[in-house]
This record gives sequence, structure tokens and C-alpha cells, in this order.
Amino acid sequence: MKLSEIAEILEFTPENLQEVDIQWLLTDSRSLSFPNESLFFAFKSKWNDGHDYIRELYQKNLRYFVVSEMRDYFEKEMEDAVFLLVADPLAALQKLAKAHRAKFSIPIVGITGSNGKTIVKEWLYYLLHADYRIIRSPKSYNSQIGVPLSVWSLNDNTQLGIFEAGISKTGEMEKLQPIVRPTIGIFTNLLEAHQEGFSGLKQKADEKLKLFKDAEVLIYNSDDKLLEISIIQANLQAKLFDWGSKADAQLRVLHVHKNNSTTIDLEFENRKFKIEIPFSDNASIENALQCVCLMLYLKIPLESITERLKNLEPVAMRLEVKEGNDGCLIINDTYNSDLNSLGIALDFQNRQAAMKKLDKTLILSDILETGMAEEALYERVAALVEQKGVDRLIGIGDAISRSADKFKLDRKTFYKDTSDFLRSKEIELFSGEIILLKGSRRFYFENILSRLELQVHETTLDVDLNAFIHNFNYFRTLLRPETKTMCMVKAFAYGSGSVEIARTLQNNRCDYLSVAVADEGAELRREGIWLPIVVMNPEKGAFDTIFEHKLEPEIYSFQLLKSFIKATQRWALTDFPIHIKIDSGMHRLGFNPDEIPELIEMLKNQNQVKIRSVFSHLAGADSQKFDDFTRKQIEVFSKAADEISDAFSHKIMRHILNSAGVERFSESQMDMVRLGIGLYSVSFLENVVLEPVCTLKTIILQIRDVEAGDTVGYGRKGKIHRKSRIGIIPIGYADGFDRKLGNGIGEVWVNGHKAKVVGNVCMDLTMIDLTDVPANEGDSVEIFGKNITIEAMAEKLKTIPYEILTSVSKRVKRVYFVD
Repeated sequence: MKLSEIAEILEFTPENLQEVDIQWLLTDSRSLSFPNESLFFAFKSKWNDGHDYIRELYQKNLRYFVVSEMRDYFEKEMEDAVFLLVADPLAALQKLAKAHRAKFSIPIVGITGSNGKTIVKEWLYYLLHADYRIIRSPKSYNSQIGVPLSVWSLNDNTQLGIFEAGISKTGEMEKLQPIVRPTIGIFTNLLEAHQEGFSGLKQKADEKLKLFKDAEVLIYNSDDKLLEISIIQANLQAKLFDWGSKADAQLRVLHVHKNNSTTIDLEFENRKFKIEIPFSDNASIENALQCVCLMLYLKIPLESITERLKNLEPVAMRLEVKEGNDGCLIINDTYNSDLNSLGIALDFQNRQAAMKKLDKTLILSDILETGMAEEALYERVAALVEQKGVDRLIGIGDAISRSADKFKLDRKTFYKDTSDFLRSKEIELFSGEIILLKGSRRFYFENILSRLELQVHETTLDVDLNAFIHNFNYFRTLLRPETKTMCMVKAFAYGSGSVEIARTLQNNRCDYLSVAVADEGAELRREGIWLPIVVMNPEKGAFDTIFEHKLEPEIYSFQLLKSFIKATQRWALTDFPIHIKIDSGMHRLGFNPDEIPELIEMLKNQNQVKIRSVFSHLAGADSQKFDDFTRKQIEVFSKAADEISDAFSHKIMRHILNSAGVERFSESQMDMVRLGIGLYSVSFLENVVLEPVCTLKTIILQIRDVEAGDTVGYGRKGKIHRKSRIGIIPIGYADGFDRKLGNGIGEVWVNGHKAKVVGNVCMDLTMIDLTDVPANEGDSVEIFGKNITIEAMAEKLKTIPYEILTSVSKRVKRVYFVD
């Protein structure tokens, strides 16, 4: 779209406007790819201001900006830049996307619901891309920002658009509806997920249904009574295309038979037929049936529908970070490949590489079904690769190989297909690199991944960094804009991996990190973490490490303070930052309030150290029965902090609230708060549902039939009372699966069912009862996560979630996922 047209849509007409074509809308300054064709929207949030990044973007040759304020230096330093001044850049982005959408008279599929939106979208792309040239939302771009960015991708070659729309509170869908304006609607399901912004399920259904105000047809599951009632009451103009078990459902489900795969008997327009999908969980069955309805509505031949469904694959909805051989790190994004998602993945690779100081390698397949001419497409790809600073390129496919000369890299090789690459010597020649695998599905890049990744334990701890960021932002909504955050990354970041968690917090503008011991902080510094880091237990033998890596110690006693001052003198340091701990009633570590005058006198008589903050710990902020004691602690601490602050001329931060304190005593947030277990989905309020961050999972190694009267495991503790199917899973107490969960106390999640532990938990193995569970060898098993929560496991073990998370052994591989 021409810049002049954009200015007209936004009702702003600057003088001497250049006639340039804007191809890219930019909302994250780190994602700049094509500065001459990009327009930056400077959003303001509680924690950040896009206007702060305009000078940096200008230095990178970007010249076009949508802003809500004009700073003095904009026109003085950037005379050739164009600033479109609007009241609200987000509203401007949405208005622009709405105008762009209005140019297209093609089928547009809008998908909303509680779960399954991204999977349905990706499956529809796979099932329909042979029939249509499709534009779809990248990843899970379904927010107030993600939806307009997705819709902007529509172009003259597009024959079908598929877009997700997600909301978290009332009033949001009215803004998204005119941007998507779907002609075809899919409501995946109505569940309790993301319920915080709604008074109940009915209100959430009513809000989500606003997406389909102008739709021609709405696909939904009529077995969900509340959803069907909500649809009827919404009085939509759309034709209703329902599926379910009712006799009058348009697509009637007659029978579902689960085994290795699932066979579903269906009836449509008096014709009975079967479909088979390679999944047996209920969520996948529902998602597949949504897809079947759309394909029937689009009149795809039944033979094509049944054949394509057999080949559905799991959707990798997140960028997956894995440890590779010989010091490599692998970013796995092998499900699809297009220009938008390539740019997103390269930005992520850049952020990872900057921290780890690794060379960047891109393994890229042909990019299919874009509708662009091949030459123009690979000119774009080559420009993107150059702009993102890729060090080494491996191109796989005929089309990218034909465009080899467009890539101006010293290190580049090309292969006709994946098999050709796997037979080459180059597959063995990776060392100390961060490798991005970015391939269209038909190139089977999973075979490359299996060769490159480090082969270790089948048991993994999956860490959802998007959920972690969501939880972090939830707590920030409870804070004043000026309140800082200190996040705990001690104890291997509660078992989830301190480096990746610290990097995520740094990228999301956390203010401080906290570790237990100096060695933890030193490791973070070696991995490129530059945020201030507080050491909670600064042992005397670790002072040199603290100085060398610029860590900041907690000081809790006179003896420790004297020793630390003496150490700073040896290093000839002055004003080294320290954090003073006050014992306000927990009686663990800290200066007593009556020791404050002596502490002040000692600190005033030296210049080696300087107080950065004064803080204390709450003993029972998570429990209502201790509320009076908590208030007393806050009062005691505030008095002590005032006494210290009044004695010095510089600003001294104060902080006492932990995760529970932020939720229950936010009026006492002071200058900073400390977040720990809350970041990992533990809330201390009844109506708040945070997103699970960590999923401990394994696989079924073997299934064996055991006769009634036999026993299973050590000590013959697992007594079998009926003929049973017993599964063996490769996790035991050495991995962090507590031995007390044996003999029917613990349970795991397999294919939508709970399976109890049989017999004793062994060091490396555990047995589970699969008699009533459809399962096969190799199937995934959730130990804890969305279905078996850490709180539920902690309750069974009569412990706390902290212990569950921190007990996961380091021999369990951590796998990180991010959009």
C-alpha cells in the first residue's frame, strides 16, 4: 500500500510525502528486515515506549513512523523521516488493517474458541493448500496486534485467508471483527481456559461470537449445549453448520473407535463414510472434525478429505530450542516456511546468538505456495538472510538452488533434496553454531533434526517461554508503572533452566535477577546476561567471583558486612552495590530493627560499599490466616527502611513483596517486588488461572500383559487383581519423580486419561496401569503439566510446588518453546 494512501486512511497528510510502497508493518524494533518498505508503529505500554526506539531504527535506515507524540529530536535529527501523528498507534494499526481487508472479496476463515485455534488453522492449511493459495496467521498471532499484522499479509494472489482471533476480556472482539471480517467462522470449543477477563463461560461465548457478526456460515460442535444456546441467542445471520452426535447434526458422529489411530464413522447429507486420523486424544478428534466440516462446506471431494486426513501431523506451535551435537544449539521450526515466519524465526535466532556468541547457520528449504514469482521471492529471501546477518546457509530444494547466486554469503551450499543433504559430509560438519531449521513440511526436516540433536534421555522438561512471559506480564499488571521487578532464577530457575529463563526475562525488560549463590550469577554472566544480579547467599569464599562478574550481594549481618568491606578494599573498589536484608519477623536472615543505628554508623564511615536496596521477606503472605502478621511485618520493615533511607542522600530502593504479596498486598509494592513461584503458574487468588510453564513428560517404553495374581516391581508391591496392561516409562526417583508416588498414589496423563502408578517407583523406571487407557509403545506421557498440575502433585506429596519443580534432575533435558 502506498504511504500516501496509508496517511489518508489515518487522516493525516504531512507535507512533501514520498510516494513509497509500504510492504511491512513493524511493531517490534528488533524485527526490522526491510527498512525501505517498513512502517513502524510506536506503541506505549505500562512498561515500555516504542518512541524510545525511533532513533535506533532511523540509524538502521527506517524512515516511516506512526507516533502519538513528537519529541524534540525527531525533526532536528531526522529531517528526512516521515512521522504520522495519531492519537493511538494501536488503533491506527487496526484501522489500517481493516482498510486493507476491505480490498479483498475472497473466502476468509475466522477461528476463535478457548483451545485448538492454531492447530485447526495449521491443519486447514495442510488440508487445503493443494486447492487454494492461502495466507494464514503466523504462529499464534491472534491478539490485538497479531491479528492486524496477519491480515496485512493478504495480497492479490491470495485465494483463501485463515486467521485466528483470541480475546482475554470484554470489548476486544469488536475491534478484531472488522479486521478479519470472516465469511466462514469456526468456533473450536468453549472451555475454562483464559477465563479471568469474563464473568463466566456464557459471557465469554457471547464475546467470542461477535467475530461472526457478518459471517456466511458458522462451524461448531452442537454437543456443547452452552455454546449452542449462545449461538442461537446471538441471532447471527450466518448459516449454522454443526457437527456432533445428535441425530439432526449436519455432520453426525456415529461412532469413534480409538486404537493406534482413531476411526470415526460419520454421516453427511444421508451419506455414511469413515475418516481416520493418526491421533487418539479427544482434542485432536474435535479439531479434525472442525476441518472436515469446512472441507465439506468448500465441496472438497470426499475421497480427498479422507486421504488427506490420514496424513495429519502434530503441529509445532512454538519455536523449539534443543541442544545439538558438538556445542551446537538447534532452533526447530520445521512445520512450515514462508517469508513472515522466516523473519520471525531469524529474529529469534539473532537474540539467541547474541547471548551465546555463536555463528548463525540457516538450513532453509524451498518456500512453497506464496504466489510470488520465483525470482522475486528469492530476492526477498536473500535480502532477509543478508539483513539478519546469517553466517552460513544450506539451501535445500530445486527452487532455492536455482537462486543460489542471489545469496551473497561466503559460506553457502545447496542440495536438491533432504536425502541428498543427509548423504553429504556436511551433515557431520557442525560445531559451535546456532542452527535454524526452517523447512516446508514436504522436505521432512525432522530427519535433519534427528541427526543434529544431542541424543539423550527420553524424559524431558518442556518449558513454555510464552506462558512464562504471560505470567510475568500478569504480575506486572498489578504494579504501578514505576515499580521495578526482581525475578528469582536461583536453583536452576526453579528447575526450568536459569540461562534461558534469565534471557527471556532480560528480553522482556525485567529490572533485576536474583540467584542463591555466586556461581549461579557467574554462569549467567558468561552466557551474556547483563541485568543486575543479586546474590542472596554470598559466601566469603565467593567474594572474588562477585567482584569479577559484577554481582550484587545481599548483606544480612555485621560479620558479613565487615568481611565484604575488607574484600572490596583488597580490590580497591568504591561504592560497590549491596542490598541490606532486614529481619521483619521471619527470623531467618537479616539485621534486627534495633541494629539499624549501628548499621548506619558503620556504612557512613566507609566508601567501599553503597546501599542499592533494603528489603525483607514475608513469612506467610500466601495465607489469609497470617494477614495480621504480614501487615505487622510490612510495618516493621517500613519503619526500618525509612530509618536507613533518611540517613543517606542517595535513593535507596525498598522491597518486601513476593509473588503472593503482589497478589494479596499490592498496596505495599514500594519500589520493587520479587517474583518467583508465581511465574511458574502458581497463583494465590482463587479466580486467577496462570499458564503452566513446565511440562515434565516421557514416553511409554514397553507395554506388557500381566495376569491377575501376579506382582509388578521391587518388593512385589504392585499386586495385580485383574488381567492388566502395564506400561513401563523411563522416569524414576533419580529424575525427580518422588518414590512416595508409588503404589497407586501417583498418576500420570496418557492420551486424555489418568493412569495410576503400579508398585514402587524405581530409580530410573516407573510402571503405570494402562488397562483402561488407549495407549501404545512410544506414546507421550505427562508427569506434570496442564493435566496433572504441580499443585496437585505437591498436595499428594504433602509438600509445596517449589519442591516439585526444583526436584527435576539435571539429567532431564530441558526443551524450550517460544512463538
